Amino acid sequence: MLRDHWIARSDRLAAAVERGIGPESRWPDAGNLFLYKCFRDVLVPRGALSPLLDQVVRYAVLAGARDRRSVLSRAVLRGRVRRALVAELSRRRTRGVRVPADLLDVLAAGAPGEDLVRLAEVYLSFLFAVTGSTGFLLGWSVYLLGTEPEAGGDLAGVVREALRLWPVAWNFGRFPVEPHRLVGTEVTTSDEVVVCGYLVHRDDRFWPDPGKFRPARWSAGMPRGGAEAFIPFGWGTHTCVAAGLAVQVVEDVLRLLPPAELWRVDAHHHRPHIAAALAPPDFTLCTNGSRTGGGR
Repeated sequence: MLRDHWIARSDRLAAAVERGIGPESRWPDAGNLFLYKCFRDVLVPRGALSPLLDQVVRYAVLAGARDRRSVLSRAVLRGRVRRALVAELSRRRTRGVRVPADLLDVLAAGAPGEDLVRLAEVYLSFLFAVTGSTGFLLGWSVYLLGTEPEAGGDLAGVVREALRLWPVAWNFGRFPVEPHRLVGTEVTTSDEVVVCGYLVHRDDRFWPDPGKFRPARWSAGMPRGGAEAFIPFGWGTHTCVAAGLAVQVVEDVLRLLPPAELWRVDAHHHRPHIAAALAPPDFTLCTNGSRTGGGR
């Protein structure tokens, strides 16, 4: 559904990029909010849920969002959103869904026996993945390309190199389904095994000059580290099902921006936002050749 929606609006994407990003924009929020607007029709049903989900994006998805509201107010919002989602899913399940019109329809029709609270959490995970994770990938791609426009390589290489250097999903935790031995260590079903993609992607056994932004390294296909050394979307049966779509969306947006030689990236600081997702630092993007102050 998301892929079909993206393809269907391809003829309007250039205008959407011009309106949503424009000659000067503040990031990483600009990337998140742009994708939220692009996918809003299939993510957010019209009605009472719409303003609630707008608040979820602003106060739970955007980088640094948790600092904008107290723990209590965020908990209250989450409770309200969960109750509203459960009620809407119940209504749609009772009514029946013939042709899904949005993501809630998909969940209501595709998982008829599933607990509604669990489905509400699945929905919120989708909302975060589309507007948060993919938006942060767009932000990292813009940030790196804007600070090093001479790095070379095509846009596909830029996006993959952004995923390698700054994987948005930088930690993967799993609980084993049965006890086993892992690299000489006994692991039980109550132990969480965590793989840090950030470290794997910067291991010099697999990646020459691992700390360098080098999009051209992807011109010959998967580098010498192989697929096992590149895990921005997970691995095996748990690999993100929308990995290809996320990369396509970011490439499509980058392709419609002016050439990177005309960009100016003014970083407000150089530390990434570190939380469940790894988001780029705050920066201003100017695509008309002007500067807003600060350093690139």
